[in-house]
Amino acid sequence: MAEQKQIDGNVLAAKSLAQFGVRNMFGVVGIPVTSLATRAVSLGIRFIAFHNEQSAGYAASAYGYLTSSPGVFLTVSGPGCVHGLAGLSNAGINTWPTVMISGSCNQNDIGRGDFQELDQIEAVKPFTKFAVKAKHISEIPNCVAQVLDHAASGRPGGCYLDLPTDVLHQTVSPSEAETLLTEAKALAEKNKENRTTKLDASKIGQVVSLLRNAERPLIVVGKGAAYSKAEDQLKKLVETTGIPFLPTPMGKGLLPDDHHLAATAARSLAIGKCDVAVVIGARLNWLLHFGESPKWSEGVKFVLVDVSSEEIELRKPFVGLVGDAKQVLETLNKEIKDDPFCLGSTHPWVDAISKKSKENASKMEAQLAKEVVPFNFLTPMRIIRDAISEWGGSSAPVVVSEGANTMDVGRAVLVQREPRTRLDAGTWGTMGVGLGYCIAAAVAYPDRLVVAVEGDSGYGFSAMEVETLVRYQLAVVVIVFNNGGVYGGDRRSPEEINGPHKGDPAPTSFVPNAGYHTMMEAFGGKGYLVGTPDELKKALSESFSARKPTVINVVIDPYAGSESGRMQHKN
Repeated sequence: MAEQKQIDGNVLAAKSLAQFGVRNMFGVVGIPVTSLATRAVSLGIRFIAFHNEQSAGYAASAYGYLTSSPGVFLTVSGPGCVHGLAGLSNAGINTWPTVMISGSCNQNDIGRGDFQELDQIEAVKPFTKFAVKAKHISEIPNCVAQVLDHAASGRPGGCYLDLPTDVLHQTVSPSEAETLLTEAKALAEKNKENRTTKLDASKIGQVVSLLRNAERPLIVVGKGAAYSKAEDQLKKLVETTGIPFLPTPMGKGLLPDDHHLAATAARSLAIGKCDVAVVIGARLNWLLHFGESPKWSEGVKFVLVDVSSEEIELRKPFVGLVGDAKQVLETLNKEIKDDPFCLGSTHPWVDAISKKSKENASKMEAQLAKEVVPFNFLTPMRIIRDAISEWGGSSAPVVVSEGANTMDVGRAVLVQREPRTRLDAGTWGTMGVGLGYCIAAAVAYPDRLVVAVEGDSGYGFSAMEVETLVRYQLAVVVIVFNNGGVYGGDRRSPEEINGPHKGDPAPTSFVPNAGYHTMMEAFGGKGYLVGTPDELKKALSESFSARKPTVINVVIDPYAGSESGRMQHKN
């Protein structure tokens, strides 16, 4: 009988990932993980190879959000791991399930200055829910199971698996490998069986009573509800009760932005006057002004729905419900069904929100109707909005929005009608996520078009990944708002232009009229340079129909933008 070929740590890690449901991976290969990526591909896992670990990490985090299953990315040791921390930390802040797997130096050489040596477990700790090192090949399957489980359980977040070089080179027999995989699977299933969440029935009744008796109730929905896929349950609650709703930026699309009960265009009124606010899958952080006056009405009673009891303890709402957004909404709907109520369109609160929304929308449309050339931000954004709305695909495109003015204006102008079709800088306001997010969306939703609307500064962080788009022929159209710098070109006053380096470009300036589209063309993709409405309309029509990697370089007046950081809501 022929002797069975031994299985090394690379193969066992790849088998473990496949067994526990990983279908796509992102990353940058090199010593000591190249073989792991190759083996994963041979086992049916798609590997998307990036130029930079940051972008790979951003892609994995967004993939975790879009699919509700952990996004996995692979890095080399030392600096590769450090670069990957950008994506891992972004996952943690946004509470998206993500796993970073890094190779590391030989365990016997730790402390001796080995190649790319770093105590990676210590390095990742501030950014992870859970981190583990496989110290022997026999530990690999269980370690893989643990990081995937921890990433998605409770409040999702980033986890880390360390695979030392010597462990990847260790071997076991095929039968030993199967035993290890079987044992790890059994243990993982047992852990899931022991994890149950039970809602507090008395609090459900309390919340329904608050809503029933409120004069000005409001439902706020965030990306946690989108992650939970709670759109059907949310629709039922909103339309049964007639309560206006307000989405956070990435909660947009859970219900259509143009829904008759949407309060987005009347945000200031909604949060400034509501007396009860049910916040579902969103945190009372800077994005929601910490739930404090003067933005929020004094004395508003918050009902906070969150998967994390720690979050509820931190915010101290009037009522806190620990649970998954979808589960909580289902329970609320059942409670209301027995004794329904509805505010109705003539209710003073609903009427006030409706009138303010229409008033502000009318003002915005008046601004958008002006055709300004050279382009400001509004004119091309309106053209992009219309092109997306008129797109004839069976599913709405995924919109990736990144930048300062570009993202701020896009949030107000672009319309989301389907859930999980908007990705932006998120809770951390992270710049550089754009191309990674585009790739994640294209991989997660291969039948959808992906449209990125990027500022030139945000685009520059990850622009080299346009080659990745071409290499994998992903249906991504990247629209760059090119205004010559961060917020625009040189905004300095005369008194600020002095000193020995006054001849240097301003800190906010880029090369004027940069040919971003030619970079895409260099790799075999399609590029457009546009500066008029007709040119932009033609480029959008052609690129949307082609569904091929494209960069549309939209030349913007460098003085059209302004410095932007925290979200400015004037409605």
